[in-house]
Formats: sequence, C-alpha cells, structure tokens
Amino acid sequence: MDSAVWKKLIASKLTLISGMLLLAMLVVAVLAPWLAPHDPNNIDLAHKLQKPSAAYWLGTDHLGRDIVSRLIHGTKISLGIAFIVMVLIVIVSVTVGTVSGYIGGVADRIFMRFCDMLMAFPSLILSLAMLGILGPGVGNVVFAMVMSYWVWYARWIRGMVMTAKQQNYIVAAKIAGTPGYKIMLLHIVPNILPPTIVLATLNLGSIILSISGLSFLGLGIQPPVPEWGAMLNDSKPFLKSNPLMMLYPGLCILLVVMAFNFVGDALRDAIDPRQERIEVK
Repeated sequence: MDSAVWKKLIASKLTLISGMLLLAMLVVAVLAPWLAPHDPNNIDLAHKLQKPSAAYWLGTDHLGRDIVSRLIHGTKISLGIAFIVMVLIVIVSVTVGTVSGYIGGVADRIFMRFCDMLMAFPSLILSLAMLGILGPGVGNVVFAMVMSYWVWYARWIRGMVMTAKQQNYIVAAKIAGTPGYKIMLLHIVPNILPPTIVLATLNLGSIILSISGLSFLGLGIQPPVPEWGAMLNDSKPFLKSNPLMMLYPGLCILLVVMAFNFVGDALRDAIDPRQERIEVK
C-alpha cells in the first residue's frame, strides 16, 4: 500500500485502535503457550467456579480450568482456524472463478447454475446442514465453512476475470499465441489476487463469528479444545449463577469481529471508495 492509503488509515483513531487490537490478538495467538499462566485443559474440581483472584485472574470454569489460559489459547484456535478457512476459500475461489470466467461457454454456465443453487441458502445454514451430516470436529468445520462460502468469492472473481480478459494486453497475448493457462497464471491471476486477498482479510471477522456460532450450537469445535464459541457453549448452564463465564469469551468475539469490521471498512474506503462490497449471507 502506498503512503496515501496509510495516511487515510491512521487518520481515524477508531481504525488505529482496531488495528492495534488485532495486532495484539495476533501476538497473543502466536505466544499463547508462553503467555498462558496455566494449562488450559487442566481440571481441578476443588477450585471450580472460583472468583477472580491472584492465582486465577478471571476465575475458573465449572471444571476448575483457568479462564484466562483458555481465552489465550482460544485466540490461537479461533484465529488459526479462521485463517485456514480463508486461505482455502481463496485457493478454491480463485481457481474456479478464473477458469470459469476465462473459458466461458458451457463450463461457465454450469458453474453459474451451481453457484445459484448454493447461494439460494444462507452460508451458515448450509454449514449447519453439512455438519449435521458429517458430524462436529475441526476438519469437518473447515470443510463445511469452505464449501459454504467459496461460491460468493468465486462469483465475484469470475466477474473480475471477465472484465480483465477484455483488456488490450490479454487480447495481445491471445494474438501472440500464448496458451490460455499461461494467460491465466501470468496475466490474470496476479491482477485479481491482491483485491481478493484484501476482501478475504476484511471478511475474517465474519468467518470467526460463524465458527464461534457453530461451536456454540455444539456442531463446531468440541470440548476440551479452548475455542471461544465452545467456551460459550460450556457456560450456558451457568448463565445465572456465574454470568462472567459467558461474558469473557463473548467479549473476545465481539472485540475481534468489530476490529476486523472497522479496519476492513477503512481499508476498503482508503483503497477505492467506489469498490463493490461483497456481503456473504
């Protein structure tokens, strides 16, 4: 990004604070094994449901596990899975969208009808249906999320490819006899990849929220993995007696999703205020 974009980003205090929060979250995720004061899965029933103290800064849960340690490791789990999901979405959507948009014809029509079929369902509902068939677990969550969300990105990428292939440099490459796969790899993909990565980064908050929602419903990450949505699910029976158990992971989800949204909006406006916004349902 050039200096003008950076100046626009840092001009907003809210964007700057959100960016610093995301950077802090990333540091916590990377250093989680060293920052956590206790083993996040260590069960100590003698100290269950403890109030905040010097030994347990935010108290303990119903199994005596340190909440701070679970939140710290939950940062690594939640952000890590979201990044993996988004990387796979980008790979699949760029591949399919580029091939479909460049080749056109019957392949493109088949792709469009398939997209129309999947886009008829909200992505979260489609993920729930897949997990209901496949069962919960990290691998199934990643698969269900990728299969539910990639079509939105692929269709947007297809539109960019169809515009790009009309450009003079692409026409010149065709006239020169350059094979189609080389045109896609050397000329089209390098041009569509940067805005695709920016879009994917901006939507990480939505991915994190969806993953946490699936875990909260019991179809996502399963205990004892310290994921924020799973922690919310564990806290449901203690909402009245110990509401702080649910407040802490909920607050983490709220802060990181809001931070991604604020930074995303600012980044999109700084790069191109007229850029089309992709809403994943």
